[in-house]
Amino acid sequence: MAETARLRHGPVVPRVESALRAMLAEGRWRPGERLPNEVALAAELGVGRSSVREAVRLLAHDGLVEVRHGSGTYAAEPPAPAGEGDIRRLLRRARLREVYEVRRALEVEAARLAAGRLRPADIGRLRDHLALREERTGGDPAAFVDTDLAFHRAVVELSGNAVLLGLFTSVLPVLRAALVEMVSYETALPDVSCAHAELLDGLARGDADAAITATVSHLEAVMELFDSEKEVAAP
Repeated sequence: MAETARLRHGPVVPRVESALRAMLAEGRWRPGERLPNEVALAAELGVGRSSVREAVRLLAHDGLVEVRHGSGTYAAEPPAPAGEGDIRRLLRRARLREVYEVRRALEVEAARLAAGRLRPADIGRLRDHLALREERTGGDPAAFVDTDLAFHRAVVELSGNAVLLGLFTSVLPVLRAALVEMVSYETALPDVSCAHAELLDGLARGDADAAITATVSHLEAVMELFDSEKEVAAP
């Protein structure tokens, strides 16, 4: 019951994932054995089914479980230890603020490069992404986050730097999970729609400084939320 109580504080999906990861490591389910269904796991951990579903998806991404549609979720053979170059595994274990620090570094440089490389057709594509983001605001959290990240990925892609795009793509799994969690449960999440519009405007004008300022404004507004939560949790 103590573990279930802890799961009720802070981002839920990472805590559910951590709890399930520990259960798997302790051998609660042998390789090939089916895990309880979402309803049973959600009841045991004291969380919603959507949080369990997202945590299981992340564990499947790491190869710890196998999701067989129409059959259930099964414990997988323990994966071999990850090498130092396994950036996805390292990022999954990083603190969320650290991920945002990496995201800020990537997206600031992407905005600077994209401002000098975009074509008129590219601006139209970004406007479409933002229009869909606005349309999905307040709706299904996962659909909204996917649209939001599609916009940001497009900016990184339009920077013309394949290494930046590869790094950003590596960050996406942990970033998506965290954002879906925040949009679903965080009532103090800042509205950064204006910063997105300002980023697009800066890119459309080819103004790298404005695009960078808008990018920093957007990301640091969320990072400040992380810091405020940490202060509240401190003894």
